[in-house]
Amino acid sequence: MSPQRSDGAALLSVYDRTGVVALASALAAQGVALFATGGTRAHLAEHHIDAHDVEELTGYPALFDGRVKTLHPSIFGAILQDRDDATHRAQAERHGIPTIATVVVNLYPFEATVAQEGATLQEAIEQIDIGGVSLLRAAAKNYDHVTVLSDPAQYDAFVAALPAGGLDAAARRGCATRAFERTAEYDSAIARYLESGLLANELPGSLALTIPIEQPLRYGENPQDRAAFYLAREAQLPEQLGGKALSYNNLLDLDATLRLLVGAPQALREDADAATAREHRYRAAIVKHTVPCGVAERASVADAVREALDADRVSAYGGIIAADGPIDAAAAEHLAGFFLEIVAAPAFEDAALVRLRKKKSLRIMRYRAGMPERIAAELRVRSALGGVLAEDDDPQAAPERWAVVSKRQPSAAEWRDLGFAWDVVRHVKSNGVVIARDSVSRGICAGQTNRVSAVEIAAHRAHRYAAGAACASDGFFPFADGLIAAADAGCTAVIAPRGSIRDAEVIAAADERDLALVFSTYRYFLH
Repeated sequence: MSPQRSDGAALLSVYDRTGVVALASALAAQGVALFATGGTRAHLAEHHIDAHDVEELTGYPALFDGRVKTLHPSIFGAILQDRDDATHRAQAERHGIPTIATVVVNLYPFEATVAQEGATLQEAIEQIDIGGVSLLRAAAKNYDHVTVLSDPAQYDAFVAALPAGGLDAAARRGCATRAFERTAEYDSAIARYLESGLLANELPGSLALTIPIEQPLRYGENPQDRAAFYLAREAQLPEQLGGKALSYNNLLDLDATLRLLVGAPQALREDADAATAREHRYRAAIVKHTVPCGVAERASVADAVREALDADRVSAYGGIIAADGPIDAAAAEHLAGFFLEIVAAPAFEDAALVRLRKKKSLRIMRYRAGMPERIAAELRVRSALGGVLAEDDDPQAAPERWAVVSKRQPSAAEWRDLGFAWDVVRHVKSNGVVIARDSVSRGICAGQTNRVSAVEIAAHRAHRYAAGAACASDGFFPFADGLIAAADAGCTAVIAPRGSIRDAEVIAAADERDLALVFSTYRYFLH
């Protein structure tokens, strides 16, 4: 079979072979000459579709274990030549270069490879596509004359347009845009992976936010806003097992809730005793408008869910709950009697799913093991002043230290509640205050512009549970009045960062009221 040197030739080189047989069949039915690289050509042959090997164009076999197959003037000339330029046409004729009007390419699965646990650097490098990226860029540059298909999702529209002569100029430009987006995503993923082993002490030198769209959303935070969700290819959404589609606000709240499931590293205590090792307990957390409103740790998931709901049932109404253990029938029974937007967990027992699915609108989300820890460790980015702010936890930072600065030492129970409250307050908008007792949040206040009001509101929400409770403040007390408000509510132990010019006054106020006061070297502002 001799190759046809026609203006309708197509080049196919795909790793993901979804839909490529139907696409190639449609092209062949239109009399289009097909050229394909080795694996793609073999796949087409298995389905009785004839395609020329690209070697017929280049005069070279695939070289260096397939690293070089298509990098040749006969292929790139066939794609890049301007059909409207007489000089280009003359050069193509003189050198025997055909024209290629359709380029079908998808890339080696670099992102999927590095997402696998245990993937080696050498395995990652072998999945860096060179020729495929070059083909996409060449075809996209010449979209006036060439259609570039970089995603199987584009095939159906292309095939439907073939009988009428193919996609129009606007559609070809759209395909070109997607090809450049894909190569940008790909290069960004490679750069992020390679720099991850080098930048132990610094943030990336550039930040490329080339993230493909996962799904359009009905609207943003408010109905008048446009919104969509973008997700890196190596990342995965929790699996939805029931309920309505996720909204913009749902996604923000789900992220905030999953982060609450990740405990902070224990701080180094400066007293003589080592910090008490944490026994394993399940945690349940409820978030409303990205603010925690109920967090509890218990020996069973069902008990943790019940205590988190009971912590502040008024605020939890319409919120999102997540647990770090399987939802069983007992936990589902607690949840089913309450209006919630989302229930998220790593697993659901069959009986629990049956019960929860009776609530038709409730979104049931099963997240992969390790997802909360992964999102907590990622670079945190947000827009500001037309640019982007980024931060992460510095691995070189000195460890957090706690020091008892009051005359009275905390009891074992107070230490437990201080640690729990401090773990929760990290996730509360500043000025943030958490009052906790028996490993349950009893009062949470977020977003206040003065700290004494934050304490008073948290204490009001805690009500009778403030007696004997621990109080955590995400920033230092600028005056003693915030600590005094905690004591007046009945709190017996307080933790806050050191650093106020009035720290001595705060310590004196604690001693006057027989409070146990712990200062931390860290603060946890959240804006």
